Parts: sequence; structure tokens; C-alpha cells
Amino acid sequence: MDDTLKYQLQRDPNGLKTYEYIANNMGRIDDIMPELVQNIIKVDLTGQFVVSTARYLTAIDREKYASCIDLLVKAAITKDREHVYLADLASSIYGPDYKERAAELASTDDNFRRIYKRLYPVGI
Repeated sequence: MDDTLKYQLQRDPNGLKTYEYIANNMGRIDDIMPELVQNIIKVDLTGQFVVSTARYLTAIDREKYASCIDLLVKAAITKDREHVYLADLASSIYGPDYKERAAELASTDDNFRRIYKRLYPVGI
């Protein structure tokens, strides 16, 4: 990532500019995608654009962007304290039937287990 772009995106107040840059430049930015993901994680305090980016990359190519998606999902779990975006993330990443497959998914995917635990806490 060149210094001008890095400077502009570091000043992104909430992640929207970084998300838009990713969406508008898809296919030309694979070499800097890890840096872009780190930037959006840093600047997005609520998790809104972190979740949107994870959902977008999953829709584009889940396998190709797997490491970036994993980082974004982990960040979303931490940032979305109000659990506003996690249900959409779970549905996008794990499928609309994720609730029916919860036991299976939780046994094989730590991120899913953490998301599900936040969305459906036991004992409340």
C-alpha cells in the first residue's frame, strides 16, 4: 500500500472509506488486502464495517480470502458489543440454517462457537 493511500485510510473515521476502497477496487488489491483488513479493524469501533467486509469477502471468494475473513470475524466478535451485526454475520458466513447446525458448527469452528454464545447465551 502506498503512503498516500495508507495515510488517507488511517484517517478513516469509522471504516466506511476502507470498505468502499475494498469494494471499488476488488480484483486489483489482493496484494494489500491484509493491510486493508488490519486498517478496517483498527478504525471501526462498532464492528459495522468489519462485519460488512467479512460478508463481502465471503460472497466474493470464501476460500481465497479465508485468512482475512477469519481476522474480520474475530474482530467483529470483540467489537460488536451490542450484538447488532453478529446475527447477519453468522447467517452470511455459516448459512441461514446455522441455528439448526449449531452443535456441529460449534464443535469444529471456534469463531462460530463464540458468535453463537454471544447471540444465544445460556442461562438468561
